Amino acid sequence: MNNKVQNLIAAQEKAEHLFREIESRELIRGGISERELNKNIYELAYELFGIKKYWHKRIVRGGSNTLFPYDENPPDLILQPDDILFLDFGPVFEDWEADIGKTYVLGNDANKLKLQKDAEEAWKEGRDFYIRNQDELTGADFYYYTADLAKKYGWEYGNEHCGHLIGNFPHERIQGNEIQNYIHPDNLKKMKDPDDNGEERFWIYELHFVDRNLKIGSFFEKLLH
Repeated sequence: MNNKVQNLIAAQEKAEHLFREIESRELIRGGISERELNKNIYELAYELFGIKKYWHKRIVRGGSNTLFPYDENPPDLILQPDDILFLDFGPVFEDWEADIGKTYVLGNDANKLKLQKDAEEAWKEGRDFYIRNQDELTGADFYYYTADLAKKYGWEYGNEHCGHLIGNFPHERIQGNEIQNYIHPDNLKKMKDPDDNGEERFWIYELHFVDRNLKIGSFFEKLLH
């Protein structure tokens, strides 16, 4: 295992620790706004790790806002006692980027609980498919596989891509924002191909499942390795 992937895994593990602390301290609750929860998580991350740097905007989305993909900026909502919500945070640890996303359900609504569970289970299924086929998969191949996974679980896929490159901060300045840096239906480059400098590329795999009739969505993402 090379140093780059070791650093990315270490950053991911710290981000997972942050999420465990969010859960154990019961920061996620009804009656507060998305913005307030976002602020509380930011303060917790600073308390735990001394970090203030994030490589992308910090996302907390509840209720009908869970339908919106990353690029949207929906209005701030108050979390409800029976809500579904997801977090998407990209903290930077010692100049190495992490990206972690997870869905939570407040209450016992069966559809929301299924949606939460399905996104995580489908992520594992997609990861295993990637590991088996990684030498030949293009970004387009993996995107269409993932969109079909959403249908298999009974949902619609909610975003125009299902992942992106991750690396040393700021990877976007180094790699650019081209389609080949996303797991996107127009990306015909093999995911295991090196970057323009001949370096190995590493990917975040993300799933966004939605039900537009019920106005709910779920999200799950982690490092592919």
